[in-house]
Amino acid sequence: MTHSLAPQRRAGTPLGTGIATCALHRRPWRKEEERQPDCARPLLHRVRKETSSSSSSPSSSLLLDAGPALLGPLAGLMAPAPRVSELRQAGNNQFRNGQYSQAATLYGRALQLLEATGDVNPEDKSVLYSNRAACYLKDGNCSLCIQDCSVALDLVPFGIKPLLRRAAAYEALERYQLAYVDYKTVLQVDCTVQAAHDGVNRMTKVLLDAHGLQWRQKLPPIPAVPVSAQRRWESPLGSQEATPKNKSNDAASVTKQVPAAATTEQPNVLKQEGNDCVKKGDYKKAIEKYTESLKLHKLECTTYTNRALCYLNLKQYKEAIQDCSEALKLDPKNVKAFYRRAQAYKELKDYKSSIADVNSLLKIEPKNTAAQKLLKELKLLK
Repeated sequence: MTHSLAPQRRAGTPLGTGIATCALHRRPWRKEEERQPDCARPLLHRVRKETSSSSSSPSSSLLLDAGPALLGPLAGLMAPAPRVSELRQAGNNQFRNGQYSQAATLYGRALQLLEATGDVNPEDKSVLYSNRAACYLKDGNCSLCIQDCSVALDLVPFGIKPLLRRAAAYEALERYQLAYVDYKTVLQVDCTVQAAHDGVNRMTKVLLDAHGLQWRQKLPPIPAVPVSAQRRWESPLGSQEATPKNKSNDAASVTKQVPAAATTEQPNVLKQEGNDCVKKGDYKKAIEKYTESLKLHKLECTTYTNRALCYLNLKQYKEAIQDCSEALKLDPKNVKAFYRRAQAYKELKDYKSSIADVNSLLKIEPKNTAAQKLLKELKLLK
């Protein structure tokens, strides 16, 4: 019996439907192709033609193994700008809802898509890094905030938002000289940014107390901002931060809710009051101030280590250990937390735990003389 190769058509089915179905069966990639822009289809056909050739072909083997590195133009077409914009907007929405970890993840995925395109606008990447830094700052991950802000500033130098956020992170980590430099840099770009003025005033007071009248001599160099960078920014009315001229920034509404220093200003004020109490030897009052600060910003690492110092001086060793442990959850390489917890363990005669903490500290800072001295004492006691 001779079978017809033509597809059967059911009654009532429009003519040609069976043929289209048969064609789709022969081309299983059809749906994928239809999702691509028209300009991508010729490139898809070429790639499929090359990858379907003999496996012994060197070019075919290289094409299959190289992946996105070789298919850069195709990767860009398969990760269009609208998808990046959607992820960024989703991140903004999560940020507004206080879901900072989820927002950071979404910004990270948008960055991955931008990286896949191979050729991207540095300002788009800078905004995403700066937005993710804001998430890290809100969650108390100051080190990651500084890292992302630095990348954002490498992409677009003298950006006000990443400078303010990095300054706030430096301030939270008590790296006051670096915070001062960033705040002063912001004022060179735009002298109307109130958050930068407030930051400079706070840092000046702290550095003056710490180093006396010679504090300026201990500052790192403050970069000179070129006029071209100053002209790129304008300060919106009623905003503490600046936005690029003629540049649509869909994170602007988010950053207005989170000025870089304002989110940690009150906790920092309370922490500084606690520091002043420590200098006077009033450890109980300092603990009260640090506790109030942590109620407002519970993910502040240095406040925990500062309060631990007070507990040590008051011989409340278990509380000191607890605060140091909290600090290490936030910053696993925090030297002060390891050292103060080691001191507390020593006073409780838990020499094994104390030695373990000192050894962890020395892995981070091998030349830390205080830790080396403590280790010698512990070995004698053990």
